[in-house]
Amino acid sequence: MNTALHVLAAACFLVGSGFALTAAIGIVRFPDTLRRMHAATKPQVVGLLLVMVGAIVELRGNVDIWMLVLVAVFTLFTAPVIAHSVGRIANREQQALDGLMAINELENPPRDAD
Repeated sequence: MNTALHVLAAACFLVGSGFALTAAIGIVRFPDTLRRMHAATKPQVVGLLLVMVGAIVELRGNVDIWMLVLVAVFTLFTAPVIAHSVGRIANREQQALDGLMAINELENPPRDAD
């Protein structure tokens, strides 16, 4: 049983680091802000969560597990907010490619109801 848990933890570490590596390559290779933002948030968060799961499996019975759970929860809450903020700023600064969007709903913001 102990060996199976070590293998599971090692698999989580390898797959999670693979996701983080693809996120890093995407950040370097993608041409514009919106694509880089996608590469920075989606696979990076999944990779971090898999590494955290591997660490939790490896550290079972230790007090430090709860700190890893807190890191994972805060990452899940903050990554979408940061990605949304960066996307809005990139759209506002016109760094997005205009030809990619068929309808730009953020172009003319709605007026406040009186």
